[in-house]
Amino acid sequence: MATDPKQPTPVKLNVTKLDWKEVYYTNCPLVSASNVDQELGWTREEYKKIGVKYAFLRSTRENDWYPHYIHNLDNLIRFGGLFPPVHVHADIRRTKLLGVTHAPHEGGCMLVRARDDIYRMSELKGKKIGLSKSLNTIKNDWWRIQEEQGIELMLRMNGMTRKDVEIVEFPYPDDWYNKPEMLDPMENPSELWLKRDHKHDLAFRPLETALLTGVVDAIYTQSKPFQHLQEATGKLKAIEDLSRYPDWTLQVANIPAAITCTTEMADKHPELVVTFMKGMIKVGRWANEHKHAAAAILDKQTFYMDVEDTYEGIKHIDMVPNLSAQNLASVEIGKDFMLSHGYIKNDFDVREWAAPQFAEQAHRELIEEEFAKLRVDKLSMSRNAAPIAEIVSAASADSQEQSNICCAAGDLAGAAS
Repeated sequence: MATDPKQPTPVKLNVTKLDWKEVYYTNCPLVSASNVDQELGWTREEYKKIGVKYAFLRSTRENDWYPHYIHNLDNLIRFGGLFPPVHVHADIRRTKLLGVTHAPHEGGCMLVRARDDIYRMSELKGKKIGLSKSLNTIKNDWWRIQEEQGIELMLRMNGMTRKDVEIVEFPYPDDWYNKPEMLDPMENPSELWLKRDHKHDLAFRPLETALLTGVVDAIYTQSKPFQHLQEATGKLKAIEDLSRYPDWTLQVANIPAAITCTTEMADKHPELVVTFMKGMIKVGRWANEHKHAAAAILDKQTFYMDVEDTYEGIKHIDMVPNLSAQNLASVEIGKDFMLSHGYIKNDFDVREWAAPQFAEQAHRELIEEEFAKLRVDKLSMSRNAAPIAEIVSAASADSQEQSNICCAAGDLAGAAS
């Protein structure tokens, strides 16, 4: 079953002319070192050291939004949700997976109307669950993928299948990328979220209206960030939450967040990739050590309700991107679901996609820089050591002279007696 679709207007793709003295970045409104770095600016400083401009994808009018989804810009590095880069690598062009950040409690929730007499998944038997369908044929339908994956997992965890419910499709234009006001240049992603009032923009939650108006009985939503915003209205409630299960393989709502670059950049200019990873590692380390400060920054970039809600969401997340065995296994779960459900045509080996050498080199260079800094600090201390030695020597001489005087006075006293 599906509602009547409204076909989007065809668009022309635009990207700026390639210049390897520029590196563009793009990211999603989720927990990542890249979003923290919007305030710190440390990655930009790293690129300055090698004479390269580092800028947000949409900082120039020549770049539209689509490189974020189809990576049709060679000198772009993306840090965002998992499903678009999997689609790119499988069916559009070869890329490199540089690192990921995994959120351990982001599996997804099943929402129903708060006033309804529904309290568990089993009570959805015979009822309607919404499933969005993007009509934008340029990008992949990542929102639908995570909804379908989450719905199937929650049904299975409760001894149900899709046959027990009615899945209702909701086609929608998904064309905000093409609106004139969204094509004005922006210095960083925060400008987009402010312009869209992203925490309350229902374009990010296309099924919510259908649920509130009674067209469907339940919808999937991401755990924690969206759930808290939606429940705060007093109109919705969660009856299932995958994040409550200890099984980490259930926490796969368009995550882990992945860092990808083109093979052209990796092969021709590996130093640009290493420089990006140095920035992410430095910012990630800082964020791990200053979680409350990082939460204050990420509150502006994500869908958490407020700063404290953001802190609760990120306090257990390792903000330093890596390619651990567990993270790669999470990537594979997402890739396999996309393949089995027809969201990608071609399969690939996740371990061959992974390119750990860039993060490894970044770590080495950061260690070498820290060591060099320590050597400089020690040299500085040694240069200042001479005056200190002179002071100590003078103090010692004064002490010896004082001792001699005391001894002389003692001798005189002894003679007098």
